[in-house]
Amino acid sequence: MTTSVSGTATAQQRADIIEAVTRLFWYIDIKDWDSFPSVFADEVTLDYSSVWGGGPATVAPAQIRADWEKLIGSFDATQHLLGNHLVSVDGDHAELTAVFQAVHILANPLGSPRWTLGGTYRIGLELVDGDWKVDYMLMTAQWADGNKDIMNIASGGQRPEAA
Repeated sequence: MTTSVSGTATAQQRADIIEAVTRLFWYIDIKDWDSFPSVFADEVTLDYSSVWGGGPATVAPAQIRADWEKLIGSFDATQHLLGNHLVSVDGDHAELTAVFQAVHILANPLGSPRWTLGGTYRIGLELVDGDWKVDYMLMTAQWADGNKDIMNIASGGQRPEAA
């Protein structure tokens, strides 16, 4: 798990870190599950407890892919937007903090097809062979709008680890 990082990032580090995190959400939204695991370190701590309860889980990229492909692959569309990036670096460790909005779309007979969630992400990264890899994700939900039940429909009634 990444601890708080407080060093100033160079312009190149900032660009590379934002690019690495952008790729993570880009691969989700275009459902490029083959490229998706490439953004992660060998172990990743995920904390989506603000939405799903429980606590953090440490998992391998292959497991994240399997879980997220199953859940997000069930949606008609998703769109994850991050902004107001704050980047700090300390040696081979970095942290990106950003606000987010995540839209999930799934046509269903039980209500609105849309669930939008907003809040903040704190994403830890480590430098591996010259590339920044995500090793920690803490999502803090601050608001939601729409039909959260589409998450249950998409997951087949199973509680997802993260989405």
